[in-house]
Amino acid sequence: MKTQFIIKEATASDVDYAQEIVDEIAASAQVRGTGIAKRTPEYIKAKIEEGKAIIATTKKGDWAGFCYIEVWSHGQFVANSGLIVSEKFRGEGLAKKIKEATFSLSGEKYPNAKIFGLTTGAAVLKINSELGYKPVVYSELTQDEEFWSGCKSCVNFDILTAKKRQNCICTAMLYNPAWEKDQKPKRTQWKERELDKDLKLFERWLKFKKTILLKRESKKNKNEE
Repeated sequence: MKTQFIIKEATASDVDYAQEIVDEIAASAQVRGTGIAKRTPEYIKAKIEEGKAIIATTKKGDWAGFCYIEVWSHGQFVANSGLIVSEKFRGEGLAKKIKEATFSLSGEKYPNAKIFGLTTGAAVLKINSELGYKPVVYSELTQDEEFWSGCKSCVNFDILTAKKRQNCICTAMLYNPAWEKDQKPKRTQWKERELDKDLKLFERWLKFKKTILLKRESKKNKNEE
């Protein structure tokens, strides 16, 4: 029997979950072997108190998942960041529900903003694709220096700077509300199969991209020694 979750806009009463959220984000990144911008409990608390976060809990009050909104370039861009699900509740489709709720909250608060994200995970890529995101080059994202400075704590930051902020391990995805003035067409079963096929190709490409970029950075570092 699947766990029943309460998924809602986070409020001040949820700030006590901040440390648990931060710890889970860091642990998840370590297991995946990917870089991630570090978050502090204070930062997570601020997002909750600003009404810019979605939280999931069980009916017993156990924390289950989280995602928050960041605003950049004076409201022209919005990022849905820090998507995380507690390890004990993974595999129940919760990440998708939280992402959908965060996406909706972003649209309500910033209806004209472009929504973007950086990801190294195929699962997040699939969720984003179903919501209408498209892969884009980094130059189509916000150029707000404060956003990019958040990558300094990532283990792959040297790659980002070496590539002059045009490429890195993460894949950039963007949703522009101007793309879809009409109602989205329903995704057919055929399109679902095609998306799954594309995601398998993406996973292989991502591994290849990571290997190549890391090898090039390692070679560069050796030449500089």
